Amino acid sequence: MLEEELISRTDKKELSAEEIAAILPHRYPFALVDRILDHEPGQWAVGRKCVSMDEPFFQGHFPGRPIMPGVLIIEALAQTGAVAALSLPENKGRIAVFGGIKNARFKRMVVPGDVLELRCRMLRSKGPVGVAEAEALLDGKCAVKAEITFSLI
Repeated sequence: MLEEELISRTDKKELSAEEIAAILPHRYPFALVDRILDHEPGQWAVGRKCVSMDEPFFQGHFPGRPIMPGVLIIEALAQTGAVAALSLPENKGRIAVFGGIKNARFKRMVVPGDVLELRCRMLRSKGPVGVAEAEALLDGKCAVKAEITFSLI
């Protein structure tokens, strides 16, 4: 999806957890992006989620066989995309909310110790509504992909 763009970039725009918190309203335990590795405001973002056994959802999903819920991987992808959308000066202070999820595919289980690379690229937007393609990678292989529709409020 973003491979060519990422390889050719020499001016990466990385964001720390503190910088992400200045853009997104999400807080623990729902802040699901640890770092933005690179982004182009209004266009795309690449993030990282380090999955730890200390995540609160592992207490019940599933005892003895912890697996990160697919809906939370989609949420992490949406938060990555929200960083791209909300990084535009005209969107400062807004919130990105789900409008829909299409063609979600779950291809690999995500377990404690995994590091997810989260990629989200805007496909189109009109007014406050947009559509993005998103994928979560484990060791360079697709774990989850989906098309996400969002609205900025």
